[in-house]
Amino acid sequence: MFRTADGAGVSKLFLIGHTPAPIDRFGRIQAEIEKTSLGASRELPFEQSSEILSIIERLKNEGITIVAIEQGNESVPLHTFTVPKNVAYIMGNEIEGVSEVARSMADIIVEIPMLGMKESLNVSVAAGIILYHGLTT
Repeated sequence: MFRTADGAGVSKLFLIGHTPAPIDRFGRIQAEIEKTSLGASRELPFEQSSEILSIIERLKNEGITIVAIEQGNESVPLHTFTVPKNVAYIMGNEIEGVSEVARSMADIIVEIPMLGMKESLNVSVAAGIILYHGLTT
């Protein structure tokens, strides 16, 4: 996701919960992340946090629109979504998606329409679709 975010011009990634970071708690570079990001993990600023609520509150106070990427009755299809000027996307985890509390704090919930049998995408693939949608609309 670091390489995709860098390519799309993202200014910062927030890594929440159990998401691995490019640098471990001992200050060592994580070789797998370094390799798959082709060095983007060294270039793109990131912040790691154990919880998302304070991050959302801080971003909202900075005037950033919070967009959760999740399926549900309250979500709007991606093709109808116009990207705000200052936006932060919440991408859910691979198992449970975006938490209920994060969805409730989001300004809007957007879904990527799924046309096949599966109901979800790998989070890095979903991030690529969402980030590049913002560049093409």
